[in-house]
Amino acid sequence: MITSEENIEVLGARVHNLKNIDVTIPREKLVVITGLSGSGKSSLAFDTIYAEGQRRYIETFSAYARQFLGGLERPDVDKIDGLSPVIAIEQKTTSKSPRSTVGTITEIYDFLRLLFSRASDAYSYNTGEKMVSYSDEQIKNLILEDFSEKKINILAPIIRSRKGHYRELFEQIAKQGFVKVRVNGEIKDITKGMKLDRYKTHDIEIVIDRLMVTKDQDNSKRLMETINTAMYHGEDVLMVIEQESEEVRFFSRNLMCPSSGISYPNPEPNNFSFNSPKGACPKCNGIGNLYEVNLKKIVPDDSKSIKNGGLAPQGPQKNNWIFKQLELIAQRFGFTLNDPIKSIPKEAMEIILYGGKEKFSITSKTLGVTREYKIDFEGIATFIENTYNNNDSTSLKRWAKDFMDNIQCPTCNGSRLRKESLYFKVNEKNIAELAAMDIIELTNWFKTLAAQLSEKQNKISGEILKEINARLQFLIDVGLTYLSLNRSSKSLSGGEAQRIRLATQIGSQLVGVLYILDEPSIGLHQRDNEKLINSLIQLRDIGNSVIVVEHDKDMIERADHVIDIGPLAGKHGGEIISQGTPQELHKFNTLTADYLSGKRQIKVPSKRREGNGKMISLKGATGNNLKNVSIDIPLGKMIAVTGVSGSGKSTLINETLYPILNAYYFNGVKKPMPYKSIKGLEHSDKVIDINQSPIGRTPRSNPATYTGVFSEIRDLFAKTPEAMIRGYKPGRFSFNVAGGRCETCKGGGLRVIEMNFLPDVYVECETCQGKRFNRETLEIRYKGKSISDVLEMTINESCLFFEQIPKIFRKLKTIKNVGLGYITLGQQSTTLSGGEAQRIKLATELSKRDTGNTFYILDEPTTGLHFEDVRVLMDVLNKLVDKGNTVLIIEHNMDVIKMADYIIDIGYEGGKNGGKVVAKGTPEEIIKIKKSYTAKFLKKELETIH
Repeated sequence: MITSEENIEVLGARVHNLKNIDVTIPREKLVVITGLSGSGKSSLAFDTIYAEGQRRYIETFSAYARQFLGGLERPDVDKIDGLSPVIAIEQKTTSKSPRSTVGTITEIYDFLRLLFSRASDAYSYNTGEKMVSYSDEQIKNLILEDFSEKKINILAPIIRSRKGHYRELFEQIAKQGFVKVRVNGEIKDITKGMKLDRYKTHDIEIVIDRLMVTKDQDNSKRLMETINTAMYHGEDVLMVIEQESEEVRFFSRNLMCPSSGISYPNPEPNNFSFNSPKGACPKCNGIGNLYEVNLKKIVPDDSKSIKNGGLAPQGPQKNNWIFKQLELIAQRFGFTLNDPIKSIPKEAMEIILYGGKEKFSITSKTLGVTREYKIDFEGIATFIENTYNNNDSTSLKRWAKDFMDNIQCPTCNGSRLRKESLYFKVNEKNIAELAAMDIIELTNWFKTLAAQLSEKQNKISGEILKEINARLQFLIDVGLTYLSLNRSSKSLSGGEAQRIRLATQIGSQLVGVLYILDEPSIGLHQRDNEKLINSLIQLRDIGNSVIVVEHDKDMIERADHVIDIGPLAGKHGGEIISQGTPQELHKFNTLTADYLSGKRQIKVPSKRREGNGKMISLKGATGNNLKNVSIDIPLGKMIAVTGVSGSGKSTLINETLYPILNAYYFNGVKKPMPYKSIKGLEHSDKVIDINQSPIGRTPRSNPATYTGVFSEIRDLFAKTPEAMIRGYKPGRFSFNVAGGRCETCKGGGLRVIEMNFLPDVYVECETCQGKRFNRETLEIRYKGKSISDVLEMTINESCLFFEQIPKIFRKLKTIKNVGLGYITLGQQSTTLSGGEAQRIKLATELSKRDTGNTFYILDEPTTGLHFEDVRVLMDVLNKLVDKGNTVLIIEHNMDVIKMADYIIDIGYEGGKNGGKVVAKGTPEEIIKIKKSYTAKFLKKELETIH
């Protein structure tokens, strides 16, 4: 028997559907928890082990600190022994902020900032010369050497190339005891009331001292005091002018250009951060992009008149204030609103677009009266810009966006940083150039860097470079070679985001930690799976315990220990049906073991469908990394879009094809990525997109409300004779509005009891006993069941119960068909697993009547699904295609790919080296193509079956 120190012992776990289970998990091993979707894997890994680890960590805080954190609820478990600190890497995608990038998440950018602030060389943006900086002592010695036995003036620059009359400034200088100033290169005495031309630009310096440079003691002391005074007034910059030759030299405590005298502040890490005002480009505030008004969108056709809708934001003439102002402008500049826009005078268009204020008078010839008019017009382009920048309304912002283009910031050219920061260089590269390289290129650059640096730079940067190289290597290890550090994190897929977090964790090199991962192989091609498994093994080898919730066959076979939870899902799961090494698992008679050993298989169809002969042709897609891709999508087939991670599948389908279809069938507002043309849209009549965003995440959301079947059930209850006698409407049977719900718990069924310093406790509401409704509502019964009883039914039970009512039965039957017969109608959405939530979404879309000509797009629908769940899902999708619909699936799972009628493989690699169509055709045609990575794995899969 192994001692408990070497194991994590979980005793009596009862969270969600776990049936009071005891489990022993070996420490410092790679442990995979597998089982059907909804069997209780996440309940054990996240809601029991991780939740308890989190709670214990927070318990170590003082009571004072804990009251701000809000207590964490103790999971429903008797005891957990041998638990180390826990870190969970879940599938929650990273920050959606435009300021978050791959570099900031992995902290590599932070190390780059440190490197540039300590070991970079600064160059002048005016002359390109290397900047210099001196201490006061060095400045004194340089003046004594270079100007020995010469007469010099020492000046403090205070105004540089700025307009103004500066009368107050001269008075202030005189009050401080100075008598001379140098204005625009000429030394003058300060006189009373002295001022300059306020409309010209000026350079002003204070003459601090005029002296003959000698090397005696007194002169040296005087020089030092003069330097200090000049530095104080000139903000760390001083000028020395030799009186005879009038040669000018600048000296500065900061970095300074020896010729032009411009100076930079000494670099700090936040001078290179686009999230700090010190480093961010002032024009775009560090975002890199701007929205700018496009005049072509305001005046799309200049042969139209203003009256007929030539100004797109205003439309045809209406009787409103804006058109009255436009009429005034027309009177002032002598044109009418019926004239084509191209014939309107230039200055009139300037006022119409950018606004203006003007008074003018017109004398009426017939009446002999002069009338005063006043134009006070903001300008259409100005109004659109102000609406976008200063308005909180989303719909108004969207309206303004229609007349604007998202352009690269012209000041920083998309680098996000201010000009000065880009002139600090290491080995002739600035920080923005490094952030734009992809990971492989950057790694190679850093490998050769040490040889290029000076001895001093190497000494300073040694530790920093070690950290950067290690972290870059971890990104390569998890298969993210194609990303660059400036890639915005909101453009990452769920799997990429999770693997970046994994690389960050490996980078922190912690030991003795328990890592819990939730399906890290999502969105990862089989080719990169090996790299991922090796990264997890590396985490284990340095002394950590790794628990992975996973369905991937390779991952299960490489694990040290596998725990299989089942036998089925929901109420019928929650037990440990087998555990041991992957080899030991084969002895058990479980679904997982059968699929691993090949006893059960997802069958390949005997022949591929022919389709209906029609197709949608998309030509010239160039979004993100797509290289002018053209594809033909045959309709009436099941199509799989495959390719390595980052090759451009989502860009092609989710960002280009789906927005085009959505705009065509339903007037969608999302703009597709650039493409040349599309043909064949008329062959299909609607598009349905099922992606991975979660369904409602509040306890009030449940399968009945999400699928819309609850509305039908409420209507049914409102039509019962008793309800009609009492005058109850469908709203009476909703637990979200006052009337029929229990007012003690506001229809929640639970009451929250707040405990100071302890987690909130949820108790069943004593008024309604958790039934959510009040007594009168519960008295209404249909076939002997109240509305609360219906919510407690499983989907399987409710299918029998509502069999006679087609509207309700159709929706429930679809939920049952996608393999969710075990969940209850009223189960809170927060307790559904990721795979379950996605299938409820799928069921909702599938229950809409298909026209036999619908185009379905599914993005990795096998996320969170066990082999058996994949089989059930594929049966549902096959039935859809058999009716004549088209189903397009973006997928890496070989079980799905081998069942497709047509495959479009995109590659060859990810990132810059991707974005081309590598192969297309049936699976049998694809496997003959040597260049395709997908073909290699598909061939293996098809061979094991035959």
